[in-house]
Amino acid sequence: MAQNGLVPLMPHATAAWLVDNTALSFTQIAEFCELHILEVQAMADDMAGTKYTGRDPVHAGELAMEEIEKGQADPDYALQISKGPEQVRRTKGPRYTPVSKRQDKPDGIAWLLRNHPGSTDGAVCKLIGTTRNTIAAIRDRSHWNIANIQPKDPVTLGLCSQRELDAIVARAAKKAGLQDKAADDTRFAGDRDALIEQLRAERDEAKRLAEEGPVEEQVAPVELTAETLFKKSGE
Repeated sequence: MAQNGLVPLMPHATAAWLVDNTALSFTQIAEFCELHILEVQAMADDMAGTKYTGRDPVHAGELAMEEIEKGQADPDYALQISKGPEQVRRTKGPRYTPVSKRQDKPDGIAWLLRNHPGSTDGAVCKLIGTTRNTIAAIRDRSHWNIANIQPKDPVTLGLCSQRELDAIVARAAKKAGLQDKAADDTRFAGDRDALIEQLRAERDEAKRLAEEGPVEEQVAPVELTAETLFKKSGE
């Protein structure tokens, strides 16, 4: 067994290549590929039931040439795999939806058709992981379960993320020429500019008063008359 617990992506094809192209022992090849030594022996003797096409682990980045050289020099040396096999990533086709949520797809599709009719069928297929036939059946109400379909937000149902939903809605709006219309609306431009000027003036006035400091309260002088004089002498 490989020392770090990893094995080549195609063990039998890798073993066939190592048998044909190296002087490694059958034991070393069997341990590296996690095969029985008799399987490797059968490959070497052309006795295997199926003839495997060799796969070069050096080219695949799974085994360094230095490791092969070490193994050929020392029959007891255990080959070290460079990396595990690359995981296959699905890039096309409808997204995978857990079985527990598949019954919610029609509800999510109905919600999209009602709230975002500008979204293309292709975008809905990719977002929900459905087919165009299902979308068409829900749209024309010929779906076999149409009586029980209730439009529900696909984000709430866990069928997609809010970011993914926003992305297709934005694309639909852009295609329809509705994007950024609010930003181009100039009906309130004059009022907005006036409000900005008023706020700027109030800010400047507050700044000026702060720089001048507090204003001392002044007492208005008392006018001297006969009445005030008599009042003052009587105090």
